[in-house]
Amino acid sequence: MAEAYGSIELWQTDSRLFTFVAMATITELKCAVRETLESRGVMGQLKARIRAEVFSALDDQREPRPPLSHENLLINELIREYLEFNKYRYTASVLTAESGQPEVPLDRQFLANELKVTEDTSSKSVPLLYGLVCHFVNSSDSRGNVFLRGASLPAGTTAINTIPGPDA
Repeated sequence: MAEAYGSIELWQTDSRLFTFVAMATITELKCAVRETLESRGVMGQLKARIRAEVFSALDDQREPRPPLSHENLLINELIREYLEFNKYRYTASVLTAESGQPEVPLDRQFLANELKVTEDTSSKSVPLLYGLVCHFVNSSDSRGNVFLRGASLPAGTTAINTIPGPDA
């Protein structure tokens, strides 16, 4: 009987040791996988993809979105081009899904024409938003300010949300 008890005790000790080793191995494996994914730049993409999927699952499709105005279409496209240029693909996919922006990006030349922007060869290598920001940062009218005019606002937007002109 003592022998049997001794072997049971030994088996329990071995079992705990095995469990400890297995847990250490799992912990080490988790750390190794995490480090590998982070070093390859995949961890951020996975987190963003999970956020996008959670957003999609939680998005209330029953609540209708306001119609996409022409200005919002152009603004969203400028933002999408910027996001995709900087490899923020999952952020761009959330923008597209949430805003109702068409899945297929607008043609860049169409976008430039709508914004009345003329590009040279070097400006075509970066998003239009970079060129617009550069223009406003580096040039202005004689008072150093840019006068913004009202636009056609999306449904549900009030005048309180608009930017006043110089007469305000």
